[in-house]
Amino acid sequence: MSEGREHRPGRVTISDVAALAGVSRGAVSLAFNNRPGVSEATRERIMAAVAELGWVPSQVAIKLSGSATGAGDTVGLVIARPARQLGLEPFYMEFISGVESVLEEQGCSLLLHLVRDTAQEIAVHRQWWKSRRIAGSLLVDIQRDDPRITELAAIGLPAVAVGHPSLTGGFTSVWTDDETAVHEAVRYLAVLGHRRIARVGGHPALGHTAIRTAALNAIVERLGLEPARSITTDYSGEQGARATRSLLSAHERPTAIIYDNDVMAVAGLSVAAEMGLSVPKDISLIAWDDSQLCQLTHPNLSAMSHDVFGFGADVTRRLFDVVHRRNPESGPAATPVLLPRGSSAPPPRDPA
Repeated sequence: MSEGREHRPGRVTISDVAALAGVSRGAVSLAFNNRPGVSEATRERIMAAVAELGWVPSQVAIKLSGSATGAGDTVGLVIARPARQLGLEPFYMEFISGVESVLEEQGCSLLLHLVRDTAQEIAVHRQWWKSRRIAGSLLVDIQRDDPRITELAAIGLPAVAVGHPSLTGGFTSVWTDDETAVHEAVRYLAVLGHRRIARVGGHPALGHTAIRTAALNAIVERLGLEPARSITTDYSGEQGARATRSLLSAHERPTAIIYDNDVMAVAGLSVAAEMGLSVPKDISLIAWDDSQLCQLTHPNLSAMSHDVFGFGADVTRRLFDVVHRRNPESGPAATPVLLPRGSSAPPPRDPA
């Protein structure tokens, strides 16, 4: 095995050791920290790979493995979404990629679990923390009066909440400035001449859905536009399409629609064509969370864009700070920025 070390460029990681020994990263951690869970023969093979590559765990991994928080080298993430829907949503794929980029740097792993609802999520976090399977957790899809905030704080779970601090209690939080982003999108549409703007939003229980709804209502009133209609959904393309049909079938249909994700915006584009409407001649569309989906449609979708990969990485770095009791401050991520593309233009003269 000596030749592998001579030709391996850069810093050696736990993944390199796992690959050389033919085991998982978790097995490397168990063997290196002399914990049960691997056979003696496997432990010897792993330690031979450690010696061969000259691997030394990062300081973060060492602290995670030996800290009072328990948990070895694993970070938990529980998401209350159907597996099929999650696989189709670019936001979470980008977010998880950002999380994994930091975990890979630190030689740590992600424990991902999908559940039906918040009650089941609380039970999973409790079990993980009680059995010392994780060092800490990332909390996503924060709701108004979210029961996770009090329940998980009570058991002492180290966590970072992805949501506005008005929703996250005493947890360190990271969030996007949804209010400013909504204001930018509506101002842009108003400058183009739109006066009747609608929105296809996310789940009504989610905190950021309420923040975006309030921001939309406030800005249309401030600009003297017609009251905005918001329809909430589960973020799926099916419900996005249904909401779009409802809006475009109205007696006074909107001249522009803002969607809370890219999947629903793409579905809305199809519905407009189905109903004989031209985008952007008859109706302008703007998506949230810009992704490749927005650039593969015809016309390309205008979008509120932000670095979702970097967002996931930032959240994970702050979790390490929480685990090591470095008292990180809550803080916003970069505000989404509007990228006008082919799906937005001045409204028709006679929108009816």
